[in-house]
Amino acid sequence: MTSTTRLEPLLVRNEAFVRDHGPQPLAPPTASLIVVGCLDHRVDPAVVLGLRLGEAPVIRNAGGRVTPAVIEELAYLAFLARRVFQLSGPLFEVAVIHHTQCGTGFLADRGFRGEAAAATGLTEDALAASVVADPYATVRTDVERLLASPLIPAAVSVSGHVYDTETGRVSTVVGPAASG
Repeated sequence: MTSTTRLEPLLVRNEAFVRDHGPQPLAPPTASLIVVGCLDHRVDPAVVLGLRLGEAPVIRNAGGRVTPAVIEELAYLAFLARRVFQLSGPLFEVAVIHHTQCGTGFLADRGFRGEAAAATGLTEDALAASVVADPYATVRTDVERLLASPLIPAAVSVSGHVYDTETGRVSTVVGPAASG
């Protein structure tokens, strides 16, 4: 008996991709942008923003929150931009995108958060830090967190946006700003 993976239909799509694919040189993202967004399958930033291969890396986690791990990844990318690609001046913009109807909103309920902690092994504090009940407020908080981080160089600008799951529109909440 042969079993197939749920990935199989996507591997067929990959074959279509392979036919038109050309090599991508190691280079900075062409849009000079890095997107931080939620892992929710309804809000893939690459699809929502129409990104093409090579334009912008997308970092995704629960809620699209700026965590210590996200800050470390961004600091490393800034290091690479300077050290490997010899970029000077403005390096890139980090666009933090939160969204309406985020599933992390359930974690605002203490009882739900306790159950989630027991089921996942994550601490309640860690789960509480990923809550996006009001994306307009949390995106501001996360932009401020990035701008205040000593690991993010002033040559990196940060902006904040909200994706509306009803309309598909991305609205700017905080325009690009640099730390310093």
